[in-house]
Amino acid sequence: MKVLSEPDCVLRADAELGEGPVWRADDDAVWFVDIKGRRIHRYEPVTGAAWSWAAPAQPGFIAPVAGGGWVAGLKTGLHRFEPRGGRFELITAVEDPSLDNRLNDGFVDAKGRLWFGSMHDGETALTGALYRLDERGLQRCDTGYCITNGPAASPDGRTLYHTDTLQKTIYAFDLSPAGELSNKRVFARIEEGGGYPDGPAVDAEGCVWTGLFAGWHVRRYSPKGELLAKVGFPVANITKLAFGGDDLTSVYATTAWKGLSADEREKQPLAGGLFRFEVDVPGLPQNQMAHA
Repeated sequence: MKVLSEPDCVLRADAELGEGPVWRADDDAVWFVDIKGRRIHRYEPVTGAAWSWAAPAQPGFIAPVAGGGWVAGLKTGLHRFEPRGGRFELITAVEDPSLDNRLNDGFVDAKGRLWFGSMHDGETALTGALYRLDERGLQRCDTGYCITNGPAASPDGRTLYHTDTLQKTIYAFDLSPAGELSNKRVFARIEEGGGYPDGPAVDAEGCVWTGLFAGWHVRRYSPKGELLAKVGFPVANITKLAFGGDDLTSVYATTAWKGLSADEREKQPLAGGLFRFEVDVPGLPQNQMAHA
């Protein structure tokens, strides 16, 4: 795998906590959220045009739905999101509001199932969980997280990756055709000083990419968990990647200025921007939800 370009800031979104980039091929655009800024963004690479919508609560992710439309994971639950008019319609609450959790990061697998995590908004309690939504309804699949990130799946759909950010650990699960998880195990750990693993993405060779919050770079791991490559950034907090473009070799990365001091923000003027770099191994196509 070769990185064919240095990361370039293509949109100065000034996102406090940019997250969850999605490449929607039928739209030729990158969509992503600013969780703390409570906004959903859309960027058109061909024209450079950008749009933004206000969300009624912190949005952790957006997921495309087959046939059009979006599902947005907000702090208050799963909502249908209609860009035309900027409307949000509650589908279902996910957790008791007394937990003070919010939804954080989501993924649609090849069978159209939605996977997403919850996390403690204050980032102190182990109240977060991993969920699956499909035609059977909403199912809690794993618990005991403070900050969840991911998931992502292998090209053959047999392995699901999910991140415990504060534990600096990416886990792997066996994923059955029916969407059941088993055999939870450590896939990779980030060493002290390396930052915190954020959202993962998987390429066509089955390698796992992860952004590093407070780590200044992204990493690429082999399917066996071996570190293969690093890509440095001019900002500290890289949150998640998405593969886009006609051949899925343009990598888009969201970043954040959350947690930076005034001095650090001055030294990182591009923090919170959307970045792009080119690679020679494509990513996997963006899946769409079968049920919403």
